[in-house]
Amino acid sequence: MSTVSEWRVPPAVQPKPDDYDFDLEAALSAVVGLKATVPEDAFTAEILGTERAGNGAVIGKDGVVLTIGYLITEAESIWLTTGEGQVVPATPLGYDQASGFGLVQALGRLDLPALPLGDSDAASLGERVVVAGPGGTEGSVAAQIVAKQEFAGYWEYVLEEAIFTIPSHPHWGGCAMIGSAGELLGIGSLQLEAAREKGRRQHLNMIVPINELKPIFHDLMTLGRPNRPPRPWLGLYATEVDDKIVIAGLATGGPAQKASLRTGDIVVSVAGTPPESLAGFFRQVWGLGEAGVEVPLTLQRAGRTIEARLASVDRDSLLKRPRMQ
Repeated sequence: MSTVSEWRVPPAVQPKPDDYDFDLEAALSAVVGLKATVPEDAFTAEILGTERAGNGAVIGKDGVVLTIGYLITEAESIWLTTGEGQVVPATPLGYDQASGFGLVQALGRLDLPALPLGDSDAASLGERVVVAGPGGTEGSVAAQIVAKQEFAGYWEYVLEEAIFTIPSHPHWGGCAMIGSAGELLGIGSLQLEAAREKGRRQHLNMIVPINELKPIFHDLMTLGRPNRPPRPWLGLYATEVDDKIVIAGLATGGPAQKASLRTGDIVVSVAGTPPESLAGFFRQVWGLGEAGVEVPLTLQRAGRTIEARLASVDRDSLLKRPRMQ
């Protein structure tokens, strides 16, 4: 992604201060750019790269910044950039695999306001929001909520009720979704494509709701992860094709690869029960117990039925520990 000064949102979709009942300029100033460097031998380097860039929102007057966690996973250095161009080093505080949120602590003075946390459950369809990057209105998009629904990500990830907005912010990772009262309602995770009439496609942002943060915030601040048993992780990438759950890829060194699963395998059942959806597949795995539990899968491969037993792991155990700066 580009630096704050290298790009601008098209003027037609930038938010206009007169359209909002809060101090838009002050709210947008709480959004910062974020760059992270990850070691080449990090577990996530192969998939997520070693140079990551996105955004974050200041949520604490002491310089605590909320972002999307894939930006900071295994980071050895983090730098924050304000809309005014100030650059401040930061260090990771915590990351939650279930929600996808990540927290970082600025190691210098940011002198920025903190965005108050709103109630994402109360956000309604059609509500006008701002999906904000650093750089004020020129780095932000005037958007609206078009859907609130379950989302399953191929990387063993499920949100009960993700928020979807249009038009899409071009640099979505870690963007702040700001509600009608100037409050933080969520953090941008993905850009997705949806079908429209006459075969046209439309880009949306998927937003992680802020209410996912509230129950785990204290744990992330003090422990670096939620204080709950870790979910079993299989190290596979799965998708739905014609109502079937298909293995689309394998994490190098993960349990699925060690159990000799292959790209193209179809999941017939988990512990004897057929999965009804991608989200259902992941929930079936998680329902067997915590990380370390054996996961029995029945697979179909080239017309043959195969039984596999995967030794699940805690994904966090494979990651490099944050290095305090």
